[in-house]
Amino acid sequence: MAEYGSTVFTATVGVSYDNALAENVNGSYKNELIHGRTWADVVDVEIATFEWDNWWTESRLHQSLDYRMPVEFEAEFWEHHPSQEIIEIKAHA
Repeated sequence: MAEYGSTVFTATVGVSYDNALAENVNGSYKNELIHGRTWADVVDVEIATFEWDNWWTESRLHQSLDYRMPVEFEAEFWEHHPSQEIIEIKAHA
């Protein structure tokens, strides 16, 4: 790692600032789905978690994507960048 100018970093156990993005997602998950509800059992939580995760990764409007859904953004990307073009770019890199 050092030959590429990188510094090895080991996160401190229990310090949420070491992975702010993951902590942000976890906080949103807890606030939007878990807290403030009564759950019948763990299966209900698992099903709701699966559905929330699918919404978060596929359908949620992302500010960084100009308030579009990831699936829309990806479809537009592949429409303008055929996979063969991507393969050729990687082959010449």
